[in-house]
Amino acid sequence: QVQLVESGGGLVQPGGSLRLSCAASGFTVSSYWMAWVRQAPGKGLEWVSRISTSGQTTYSADSVKGRFTISRDNAKNTLYLQMNSLKSEDTAVYYCAREVPAAQYDYWGQGTQVTVSS
Repeated sequence: QVQLVESGGGLVQPGGSLRLSCAASGFTVSSYWMAWVRQAPGKGLEWVSRISTSGQTTYSADSVKGRFTISRDNAKNTLYLQMNSLKSEDTAVYYCAREVPAAQYDYWGQGTQVTVSS
């Protein structure tokens, strides 16, 4: 069955960095665009970044552009999100998701908590 398992979250000070990972299994990872989506406390889901099947094309939300980098290693079935210059407003649960046509998501991981605080 399809599984997405995130890791790498934690508590970090403003200006710090974290690298999130998402281990995928149960499907041919290289056949799908993948994405990171987050949910801040008391708020709705916010799309963060997405990456093409090969990893050559990426898109990011304006709120994270220039600070976050999405990447993937299809040989390892793993998706990454490198987060630099973290701000308090980046505090959220971060989910990786498998993308299907029309920018919808059919499978999600369980999420990993990122807390940015001094």
